[in-house]
Amino acid sequence: MTATLPKGRLLGLGLGPGDPELMTLKALRLLRATRHIATFAKGGRKGHAERIIEPYMDPSQQLIRLEYPLTTEVHFGAREYKSALREFYDRATLQVASIMRGGADVALVCEGDPLFYGSFMHLFVRLRGDFACEIVPGVSGMSGSWSAAGLPMTWGDDVLTVLPGTLDAPALIARLHHCDAAVVMKIGRNFAKVRQAIADAGRMKGAIYVERGTMAGETIVPLAEFSGDAAPYFSLILIPGNGRRP
Repeated sequence: MTATLPKGRLLGLGLGPGDPELMTLKALRLLRATRHIATFAKGGRKGHAERIIEPYMDPSQQLIRLEYPLTTEVHFGAREYKSALREFYDRATLQVASIMRGGADVALVCEGDPLFYGSFMHLFVRLRGDFACEIVPGVSGMSGSWSAAGLPMTWGDDVLTVLPGTLDAPALIARLHHCDAAVVMKIGRNFAKVRQAIADAGRMKGAIYVERGTMAGETIVPLAEFSGDAAPYFSLILIPGNGRRP
């Protein structure tokens, strides 16, 4: 009778906001101890997560690039987009599962935190019923950005609201009206809409635009002084609270 090899584990490693030194010691230890390293990336391009881990990779490790079939070519709400992404995540799941069924662990590395707007979640929910999983939290992009900006965000009883810039303008304005502190993410081509919504909600004062926070080429500027109608993927807007201060 042939013995069945134990299954490998899925390791979700948060890499932090961009600066390789902001990776946790635990994530670094597991990264170095795991032979199969998986990462998401645009087709034909080196992903940002790959750039973060490059200084720590060993030639004996295998890098598995899970390349998205599309990114901004089709609107995220379109049926074509949803179908293509679902099929992509299904294929990526099978690819990673085949390695783990052979008994090897797979470390899926992610910018920021794996469970905060992370693509890791799509594989995690597909695999957690069949494989052991371990998730290592990472410093989020927003906390890396407000630290880089030296911006105190929440005081006393302030409530922090995280908003995706993909919301429509009325929804953004309504939520900005009723929050203390806010972080607006997923800006990109939504930048002009987001900036106008912040102005219409009366929250322009104190709002800070951060691009590539903690990375090379970092930009930190008051939102009112930033020009242009679009922003790169790694950008967000910080709106600090003004609650109880001693």
